[in-house]
Amino acid sequence: MTQKTPPVCDYEGSDYQKSFWDEGGRAYEDKAEEIALKRLLPKSGKLLLEIGAGAGRNTPRYKGYERIVLLDYSRTQLQQAQERLGESERYIYVAADAYKLPFVDGLFDGATMIRTLHHMKDAPAAIQQVRRILESSGNFILEYANKLNLKAILRYFLRKQEWSPFTPEQVEFVALNFDFHPKTIRKWLEKSNFRLERQLTVSHFRIAIIKRFFPAIFLAKMDSIAQLTGDWWQLTPSVFTISEAVGESPVASEGAFFQCPQCGSTSLKEEPEMLSCSNCDAKYAIRNGIYDFREPLT
Repeated sequence: MTQKTPPVCDYEGSDYQKSFWDEGGRAYEDKAEEIALKRLLPKSGKLLLEIGAGAGRNTPRYKGYERIVLLDYSRTQLQQAQERLGESERYIYVAADAYKLPFVDGLFDGATMIRTLHHMKDAPAAIQQVRRILESSGNFILEYANKLNLKAILRYFLRKQEWSPFTPEQVEFVALNFDFHPKTIRKWLEKSNFRLERQLTVSHFRIAIIKRFFPAIFLAKMDSIAQLTGDWWQLTPSVFTISEAVGESPVASEGAFFQCPQCGSTSLKEEPEMLSCSNCDAKYAIRNGIYDFREPLT
């Protein structure tokens, strides 16, 4: 029987890329995140897993990797990514639950999770899944929403919010939207056999009145300088980290790639429109170049 996982925040049918990024007045945040990624990404890599890829906003920034797997729970987000990136053997599109990554152990040498962990009710479980699919010394770039940000601290002292930004537990400020304490994130990474290498604080100037009076490119340049304080303190709404997978990892067999999220078997046979598991007989659709592991076909 398949283990039940926490609820998923599903962006199916959403115009998130257009409404939030393209037309949402977030050019500064986008540029600041681009700068952070450029600082953290390795110069080269073989196979990267982009968890919560959405419509592929960040995918073109992973220039050093030979191949990229875009994973999202929403098929429509992946379809938008296909339209953005075009058809290429470099990209593999997978619709799946981040709590049940449908890949063999130790397959990837890199993974990213940007603006995704804040939707995870069981964040440690998601981080453990990332560690499982990474090879030893693989890189994991994680961004998380930080509860210990200056705005939250000010609101707490002014008694405009009930929850404390100083306590270690995550806070759900909207359904399936969570903020995390930096110390808690570091603890979870360590418990999952990741060694934290660097932290960058991002979006220092995410304040409407500041964004109204200063151009995005100027704020991004200022943010670029301020990001360098991330290893000293974390007081911004967004924090980027890079960690190395430590300890032993299974070595993925040559040619092995997917594993069945129902039973964990690696015996999957690819047919023209589906993948079939020879162990539990589960079948997963392949539609328009998207592997759909969310639910087996009936």
